Amino acid sequence: IMLKEVPYSTAVEIERYKEDEEKGIIRIHAAIIVERDSQKGIIIGKKGEMIKRIGSEARIELEAMLGTKIYLELFVRLEKDWTKKGARLKEFGYK
Repeated sequence: IMLKEVPYSTAVEIERYKEDEEKGIIRIHAAIIVERDSQKGIIIGKKGEMIKRIGSEARIELEAMLGTKIYLELFVRLEKDWTKKGARLKEFGYK
């Protein structure tokens, strides 16, 4: 993923993580957090192409790292000015 295409004030929050040992797959539902509405459009991209690319590349990296199949579901959530909120910065490991 070309980092220059992703806004700096972006974070990822894993909302659900479930290992299905029977099927040999890990299911991950993650939110890409942005602080401005315009950033939401950048992440989603034209016809959803950017979020598809982000998801594909992240899934490939995760599968290589974890050694198993990954089902990755991404969505974008707007949290206005999250970078100015100390508690959120701490939750994301920035503080």
